[in-house]
Amino acid sequence: MHPIRISPSLLAADFAHLADEVRSVEQAGADWLHLDVMDGHFVPNLTFGPFVTAAIKKCATRPLDVHLMITDPWRYADAFLDAGADLLTFHVEVEQNGDVGALLRHIRGRGRLAGLSVQPDTPADRLAPFLRELDLVLIMSVFAGFGGQKFMPEVLPKVARLRELGFTGEVSMDGGIGPATIGDAARAGSNAFVAGTAVFGAPDRASRIRDLREAALAARGAAG
Repeated sequence: MHPIRISPSLLAADFAHLADEVRSVEQAGADWLHLDVMDGHFVPNLTFGPFVTAAIKKCATRPLDVHLMITDPWRYADAFLDAGADLLTFHVEVEQNGDVGALLRHIRGRGRLAGLSVQPDTPADRLAPFLRELDLVLIMSVFAGFGGQKFMPEVLPKVARLRELGFTGEVSMDGGIGPATIGDAARAGSNAFVAGTAVFGAPDRASRIRDLREAALAARGAAG
């Protein structure tokens, strides 16, 4: 069984004090640091690229969980791997733009963990051809592109479907994760949880991460 992991999304951090924000959530107990990379094409928003990722890597002590919400991950994967991505995830919805399996193998060949993500309206079965080449599946519980959206519980059965298909890697849930929703995600079988405003907006980040972890553990234990 994979450990519970809390991965605060730096999209919700104060970018004027980014190094301080990284240290803050690391000291508060974060397991990974989630970086949302958006290109203005795959999603209607822009965030940051390899240079900011490299700057974060210099001050981070936790693994960088980099989520590419971009149309052409084949073009940019190496730049983010060079910048320090420890886990690199891209979307199965761009599979028509290149060889998904080849890119997953390339990421793993560079000694990093490879992931694929699915939007809320994409069935888990779309991942079936690639499951043996994946370390992580990132299930979007909101539509990718903007923070602060409401959790969509209708995505939860995807976790069970992944297990039915034979996936044994880590399952991360991203979108609307907070004290009221993490239990449902954990009961469904997720073990990693991306939380942005729930962590960075909390008056006591250590207490919030601890509460999220305890809620996930309790829900997983109750689920058997």
